[in-house]
Amino acid sequence: MVSNPAMINISSWDGTLSAAEFYVASCAFSELWKKFNLALPQWSWIPSSKRPGIPFNHVEGYLSMENVILPSFEQEDYHEEDLMEKEEHSCSNVDEFIDDAILVQNYCHEVNYYDFHIVYSTSYRVPVLYFRAYRNDGQTLLLDKIEKDIPPNSAKLLTNSKWTFITQEEHPQLNRPWYTLHPCGTTDWMKLLLTNEASVGQDGVASEKYLVSWFSVVGQVFGLKIPFEMLGNIGTL
Repeated sequence: MVSNPAMINISSWDGTLSAAEFYVASCAFSELWKKFNLALPQWSWIPSSKRPGIPFNHVEGYLSMENVILPSFEQEDYHEEDLMEKEEHSCSNVDEFIDDAILVQNYCHEVNYYDFHIVYSTSYRVPVLYFRAYRNDGQTLLLDKIEKDIPPNSAKLLTNSKWTFITQEEHPQLNRPWYTLHPCGTTDWMKLLLTNEASVGQDGVASEKYLVSWFSVVGQVFGLKIPFEMLGNIGTL
C-alpha cells in the first residue's frame, strides 16, 4: 500500500521524477489499475535482475503488462473526408467502444498481442514506454504491421515521423531490442498536466499521480484509455 504521498511543488518542478519517486508512483499506478481495469491484463512490478557486485534492490525495476490485445479500429472507415460526420457520434460512444473492443475482437482478422513495459530513464529522468508486438505464433511484428493495429491518429504520426515518434533500442533491463516511444518532450507536457492538477490543492500534487497522468496521454497512442476514477482516487490506497 502507498500512504503519505510525497508532494510535487509545481512552482519549482522541472517535470522529472527521481528513481525512488518512480517506484512509488509505479506502486500507486498498478494498484489503481487493478481496481478500475479488471477487464485488462494487470501491471506488475518486475524487480531488476541482480547484477554482479551490486546488491539486490526491489526498488529498481519496471512495470510490465503483457499479452494485451489492442482495441480494434478496422471496423470503422477512417477516411479523412468522413471524420467530421462521425466525430460527434464517436466522442459520445468512445469509452463504450474501447471497452467492448478489448473484450470482443473481430476474429475474421488475425489477433496480435502486445507487451508493454514502463521503464525509468536515468538519462531523461522520466518514465519511458517500451513495447513489442507479436502474432499468436510468436512471430514479431514490424512497424508496418503495428501501424495497422493502432488508432488512425497514431498511425498518421508514425507515418510522418517514423523513428522519431517510435524508435527501436535495447531494453535497458532485458538487453534485447524493443520499440519505445521517444521520451523527448515528456517533461513539458507533464508540467502542463500536473499544473492543472495543482490548482485543486495548495500543497502541490502527489507524486503518485505522475504515472496516472502520464499514461492518460501515452496509452492513447495504442487506444488504451484509463478511467477518470483513477485520477480521482490517489490518496485512497
